[in-house]
Amino acid sequence: MIQTAQNHLKSVFGYDEFRPQQEEIVENVLSKKDSIVLMPTGGGKSICFQIPALCFEGTALVISPLISLMKDQVEALKSNGVSAAFFNSSQSDFEKQQIINQAQEGTLKLLYMAPETLLNVLNTWLTRVEVSMVAIDEAHCVSMWGHDFRPEYTQLSQLRDYWSEVPYIALTATADKATRKEIKSKLGLVDPNVFLTSFDRPNISLEVRGNLPKKDKRKDVLDFIQSRQGESGIIYCLSRRETEEWSEFLLENGIPASHYHAGLTSEERAEVQEDFINDRVPIVTATIAFGMGIDKSNVRWIIHNNLPKNIEGYYQEIGRAGRDGLPSQALLYYNMRDVKLLADFAQDSPHKDVLVEKLNRMLQFAESPTCRRKTLLSYFGETLIKDCGNCDVCENPPAFISGSLIAQKALSGIMRTNEKIGMNLLIQVLRGSKSFEVYDKGFNKLKTYGVGADLSAKEWQHYLTQLLNQGVVEIAYDENFNLKVTSFGKRILFDGQKLMLSSYVEQSNKKDVSKSKRKSKRGTSDEQLFERLRNLRLQMAKKEKVPAYIVFSDATLKDMVEKKPILSTELTSVSGVGHQKMIKYGEEFAKCIKDFLDQNPKKKSTFDVTLDYLNEGFSVSETALARDIQETTIFSHIAKLYTDNKLNDINKYFSSEELSSVEKAIQKLGETEGLKPIFEELNGEVPYGVIRLCISYFSKNELAV
Repeated sequence: MIQTAQNHLKSVFGYDEFRPQQEEIVENVLSKKDSIVLMPTGGGKSICFQIPALCFEGTALVISPLISLMKDQVEALKSNGVSAAFFNSSQSDFEKQQIINQAQEGTLKLLYMAPETLLNVLNTWLTRVEVSMVAIDEAHCVSMWGHDFRPEYTQLSQLRDYWSEVPYIALTATADKATRKEIKSKLGLVDPNVFLTSFDRPNISLEVRGNLPKKDKRKDVLDFIQSRQGESGIIYCLSRRETEEWSEFLLENGIPASHYHAGLTSEERAEVQEDFINDRVPIVTATIAFGMGIDKSNVRWIIHNNLPKNIEGYYQEIGRAGRDGLPSQALLYYNMRDVKLLADFAQDSPHKDVLVEKLNRMLQFAESPTCRRKTLLSYFGETLIKDCGNCDVCENPPAFISGSLIAQKALSGIMRTNEKIGMNLLIQVLRGSKSFEVYDKGFNKLKTYGVGADLSAKEWQHYLTQLLNQGVVEIAYDENFNLKVTSFGKRILFDGQKLMLSSYVEQSNKKDVSKSKRKSKRGTSDEQLFERLRNLRLQMAKKEKVPAYIVFSDATLKDMVEKKPILSTELTSVSGVGHQKMIKYGEEFAKCIKDFLDQNPKKKSTFDVTLDYLNEGFSVSETALARDIQETTIFSHIAKLYTDNKLNDINKYFSSEELSSVEKAIQKLGETEGLKPIFEELNGEVPYGVIRLCISYFSKNELAV
């Protein structure tokens, strides 16, 4: 049956091969065993139950918490020629009866319902449906400790009373160990196999900026957005008021934006969501209520205006960017007032100790001096061996200086005010400000007045934040946020205790982690073709009244630009184009590409463009980033360039150990179809691209093959 599954993967969804662990999960479901799947947003969770649903006789029940999420998935399935529907209270009686008839006649392959809807119809018409399997999406909603707890999820175990012989699969993008146990017990899963894929989303760059004054933060965000014109993004805020202030600020600066929070009517919220999904509004400023039901694949960035209350929430929210696998950004702003506010919220909960501990872990992430991705993944029990190279810490590793004198100046200033001074006013005193508040309080007469004039306000902010983080000073939240010197701080001030601080680097001098390391002016022709294809996609989407990404994702359009098919039948070679979409859209997209190529004759092949980058000293990863294509594609280019004698030295792209391992695997396996058997023989330790290069090396030198 797995061969049938692979056929569906290609013919329906347009993918040549499963992503990591998808095939194993599909096989487990097809064997009618229960499964728990933890896979990051954008990792392809839906394929894990949609493919088995197509293989089984009958209808798969899919339980999903939000109408918008169900609607998106059903539209995407229908666009691929799959019979699917969702059933909920917003539909008319006529629509509901049509769906009931389809389900009972066995013509529906997938039926989506919210848990409360399912429980309401459990004893009625649903018992007359041949259910093939049960998929429970967003399974972390079962956890009372979680940030998305839905009590109805805890009642889903009773489904076993009706369908005990079918396989159950529970899926989530975020769950710690405690939540995984709850998923197993509360959903009534029987000896489930647990599939834990990597939580890493390497296409999302991670960056944290702390303690920026409101005015500076607004300018910072404005610069960030203006450098990404036309891209979709979400700004998450803690309060409703902040969402409205941010959308107003963006609109005043000529940037289309809408705000979203629970205070809006359901109609207003639905309108904002529809505008965002359909690219009518590129930016939404929102509370965390927004996004869980968004299946929009081309969100390019996420900004957090405040510190999230836990890592699970942060991870899930940044996961709404880059679902198509293309480069995306996550930018987090925070200050200590966020921490105080969230800690106060936690005091009202019966689980306040757990909530405060989760908040502390979130703060540790924000303040981490090590690779952000390592810190993030460690929370989910995953170890990253190497630094990621795609976060602000990796791009700008801190250099440390002796901070004892800086600390002593600040500590002396605090003590001389009897510890009745906040951070911003202390900075003014240290820098010798002539502000009214400094003179009104008589702080201009202190011995420490002006002793720190050699440092800018931003530098002092940077160093004082570190004094807080290292326990040198603390904030008295109940005393107007005044600074207090700790016992450790007194040792530095009076006993000569040494202290190291990371040196300040101007934001403008930092490497921008959200852009490729080395930008190139090449590819303008490809960019023009991409825009033409985007415009054609938008026309198609408007005509069919569906979101643009339902027609084709950005990643699929990028692959079209790379492969440039000029016949409709050639579109099936493009990732994400199945048989139904080839029939439906192939002719117009192929014509668009052909017309463009006729108007813009290509001067260089894609292989030669790659060669130019390599000759300039770009690495494989840098070339892939600059060209905005996959690293595996670059490896394929290198193999062809080597075979065509355009590139002579390919030994630097693999190690002697890798070459030897591939040689032994080939000798053991003999002639194979494709690279997968070799990859599996080597336990996935040698990447596909490297295997391809080794084979090219052997072939050209008439060695192992």
